[in-house]
Amino acid sequence: MLNPKSITMGQLYGFVDPGTQEWKDGVLAKLVNEASKDESPDLHWIMFDGPVDALWIENMNTVLDDNKKLCLNSGQIIQLTPRMTMMFEVEDLAVASPATVSRCGMVYMEPQSLTIWPYVKSWMNTIPEKVAANKFIMNTLNQLWEDMLEDGLFLLKKQLPEIVKTVENNTTQSCFRILDCFLAKYHETEIKKVTADQIELLTQQIKNIFIFAFTWSIGGTTDLVGRNRFDKWIRERCVKHHIVLPETEQVYDWYFNDQNNTWVSWYETIPEY
Repeated sequence: MLNPKSITMGQLYGFVDPGTQEWKDGVLAKLVNEASKDESPDLHWIMFDGPVDALWIENMNTVLDDNKKLCLNSGQIIQLTPRMTMMFEVEDLAVASPATVSRCGMVYMEPQSLTIWPYVKSWMNTIPEKVAANKFIMNTLNQLWEDMLEDGLFLLKKQLPEIVKTVENNTTQSCFRILDCFLAKYHETEIKKVTADQIELLTQQIKNIFIFAFTWSIGGTTDLVGRNRFDKWIRERCVKHHIVLPETEQVYDWYFNDQNNTWVSWYETIPEY
């Protein structure tokens, strides 16, 4: 997999070294060459994950034709095998020419059809290994996602006024990022090891951590009127999941301190002047 816009045309297809006047193969040329030489029955997929523009996609015309040949400026021609497939994952085709579009088979996925769950599953796969090995934590997260995510997003879009309009993907990603901040210390390194006591403490905290992240992502873009509605809604969900929140003020007024395993008022986090 490569992003064709992250490198230059010379780095993608190849270039003549100005110092030695020798031809240097590009990333794509090497990938195609290695795949074409492989005589095993395995399928080879070359993925382009990045924007399409006329600078690099037009050089793929001979690849996308029935000939299926990659022609380089060096004069080398690499024949693609029947087991090789080129796939382009792009945001849009705004600058792609009709010739390019007509040569490719298109699969378009609308965000409404894709739903939010692939994002959740992808994020769940990034959870630190020892945390992911704990069935209670993973089951708890799954239950909270299933019960709260779609209903929370529906509440945000239909009943809560937003000062700046957001999209569901971004607000959900924001929830992931806040959760990642709490889970970062559970990534093991050669020096740092995660103990069983730490995982046990996380089992006690995971619901509160989730509620804090959910509040400041899904419920974080609304105004004061919307916060009152969201506070009432999330407290009802917390009762269902046996989560105890501070009774005074709104849930927005409290920060979950995972060091002390308690909810702390934001005002207490500010040093005295």
